[in-house]
Amino acid sequence: MYFLFQHQTEWTQFYTAAREDMNINICLPKYGAIFLFLAVFVLIFSLQLFERGTLFVSTDSDKHQGFCAFRPVTPEEAVEESLLLDSIAWPETSPLVSLEQTSDPAHSTFTVLPRKGGGQWHVGDQLEVMIKMHDFQGHPRKSGGDLLLSRLHNPRLGAGVAGQVVDHLNGSYSAVFTLIWEGDAQVEVTLVHPSEAITLLRRLNREVPDRIYFKSLFRSGSKTETTTCNVCLRPAQRPLCNYTDLRTGEPWFCYKPKNLSCDARVRHFTGGFDENLTAKEKKLFQNNVNMKVPIRASGSPSVTVLPHEAGQPEVRSSVVKSGPSGYYYQGAWRALGGTVVRQFNSPSAISQCLRSKMIHVHGDSTVRQWYEYLDAALPDLKEFNIHSMRQGGPVMAFDYRNNIFLKFRCHGAPLRIDSFPSRELHYVANELDSLPGGSDTVVVLGVWAHFGTFPIEVYIRRLQSIRKAVVRLLDRAPGTLVVIRTGNMKTMDFMKALTNSDWYSIQRDKVLRAVFKGLNVRLVDAWEMVLAHHLPHDLHPQPPIIKNMVNVLLSYICPQ
Repeated sequence: MYFLFQHQTEWTQFYTAAREDMNINICLPKYGAIFLFLAVFVLIFSLQLFERGTLFVSTDSDKHQGFCAFRPVTPEEAVEESLLLDSIAWPETSPLVSLEQTSDPAHSTFTVLPRKGGGQWHVGDQLEVMIKMHDFQGHPRKSGGDLLLSRLHNPRLGAGVAGQVVDHLNGSYSAVFTLIWEGDAQVEVTLVHPSEAITLLRRLNREVPDRIYFKSLFRSGSKTETTTCNVCLRPAQRPLCNYTDLRTGEPWFCYKPKNLSCDARVRHFTGGFDENLTAKEKKLFQNNVNMKVPIRASGSPSVTVLPHEAGQPEVRSSVVKSGPSGYYYQGAWRALGGTVVRQFNSPSAISQCLRSKMIHVHGDSTVRQWYEYLDAALPDLKEFNIHSMRQGGPVMAFDYRNNIFLKFRCHGAPLRIDSFPSRELHYVANELDSLPGGSDTVVVLGVWAHFGTFPIEVYIRRLQSIRKAVVRLLDRAPGTLVVIRTGNMKTMDFMKALTNSDWYSIQRDKVLRAVFKGLNVRLVDAWEMVLAHHLPHDLHPQPPIIKNMVNVLLSYICPQ
């Protein structure tokens, strides 16, 4: 009985589902009804656990307030999750006391350090920059945790490369750049968020993970009702509809309509957003003050790079172990240490590459951009109208002459979207399990942008689920090409900072790379491709960047 009272929410969910599924509507004497109630629920609970093996509602009140649902994991996945959380740990700062004591980009500076050993810079060297952060009163910061981005660029050459920032946890940071092209190279450093803003973003995800909420429309004949839905659904004195996916275990719940069945759910859409910030806390997210603001150079921000000289030892930084994945030169992305990126500048070149290929694109709107690029670039590709919603799909196009098939479908909930048929919310893992695969099949995945406001465990477990499906696909069809798009930074305002902050993106970017490391998949490094480019950051990168991303994709499909 103690167990029943401790887990009354779960019992209520199963009772509601059982009544609807089994059409239970009977009257029994008082005590007989109670015992039958308990017996039925023990049976149903056991069957659910055996049949689904998926439903787990967190009851840890210290973790996400006990109202978030998590897909259960194996012991191995639990260990991996713990290691992933450690790998993305961020310096914790004390709660906001005064805005004047937070990092101020106007008072902060960076300095290009001289070449180790003296002399001039050459291609192949690593340039190091020291960044000193100060507060609004001009005092040096004594702790780390700020989010800084850096790049090296030359607008005249159309050249750019991302820098790597290292936090020394004492108010100073290093930015390291690999010198790749000859000529001028100018350093740029940007403060995205002071550490206090990141501490606040992390607290919001822990305490208010349902601040973005969703709705579902239920309909039966002329009757309609709308209720709130989420991964994180606060307890209420009303039953829940449990839409946990039977195959993947991905959880999703809605408050049950008062007068309609859970089976009557027909539409999914974004409900709204709750800020949950004080006036003082809002000041941490000010454009042109302390969010996405350049830091000025102390001295010259530029260096002149000479050609590489044979026999001359290269300068290597001691604070980073790896270099960039690629760089821009004359506006074209060039990968380092791997695939040669070809330039597909004509429809015929793209058609020749994709001839007899089936391209399945799954994810969010940032990979839908790739679908739309190819759809526009190929004149013989004709979209087949299946009367679906283009924003989420499924949408598909055919080129009968070249035997090309192209399809896009959005990933399952959570998904911020206008009114969308709930039946079309398909989880990526299930879609991959339905593919036969093979050397004629290309799978493109992009799952990141809709997970920022949720506990990172929700994202980790979604990726683990997708990874299992990718492994199954590659086991049965080793010739299948799987290409994964990473996340990227974006333009920032107050609302975007709270829902799609670059800090949320960089955390999920690190997790994605780690989860798929070692698998026979290819990455398109959207993070560096957006950071290194001269165009403004955008959740949906502008056409020149998309063209370069698609060129990387096509180069994987048709290597030189």
